[in-house]
Amino acid sequence: MSLLPNIAAIRRNYSMQSLTEASVAKDPISQFKIWMEEAIAAETTEPTAMVLSTVNEVGRPSARVVLLKEINADGFVFFTNYKSRKGHDLQENPFAAITFFWAELERQVRVEGRIRKVDVAVSDAYFQSRPKGSQIGAWASPQSQIIENRDVLEKADTMFTQKFAAAETIPRPDHWGGYILTPDLVEFWQGRPNRLHDRIVYEMQDQNWHLKRLAP
Repeated sequence: MSLLPNIAAIRRNYSMQSLTEASVAKDPISQFKIWMEEAIAAETTEPTAMVLSTVNEVGRPSARVVLLKEINADGFVFFTNYKSRKGHDLQENPFAAITFFWAELERQVRVEGRIRKVDVAVSDAYFQSRPKGSQIGAWASPQSQIIENRDVLEKADTMFTQKFAAAETIPRPDHWGGYILTPDLVEFWQGRPNRLHDRIVYEMQDQNWHLKRLAP
């Protein structure tokens, strides 16, 4: 007998806020910053967590949660192992989507666009801002690769901890760094009653943002 409830019957009627064409900023980056500030102020769980979706060379999608580390005029920045599955996917197909969901505010943001690696200096600077344990972890973990057991990781962690014990600065490994997703489509979703949700989308056309409302 299944211990799960009838998940098809789980429903929530969203009714906290609304979203209109007149109320949003003229560009999606400005609007996203407003929503991110509100998500942080509302103490939502992991406000910078986002689902990164990639597609490999044969068209197979994969998704995982990563953390947004910067938002600027060019786009959304995150850091990872370049040899991971997502790194391989992005090398073969430099387009991706990211999704934010702030349940406490009944909001979702979808972003689509092209991805490229950030400048080396940006990756170096962020790597040096990380805790030492996280820096060593970047050296120790062959991310997404098959390993025999956890001992492999722990031994590698011990080895690199000893290797860099006397180092004032731990160098950034070449296989680790940042990406930036430059959006060409950004959708803001606000939950509304009776599933008549507000969906406002910005789409880049002829180097200008065009605002549209989508049916829920």
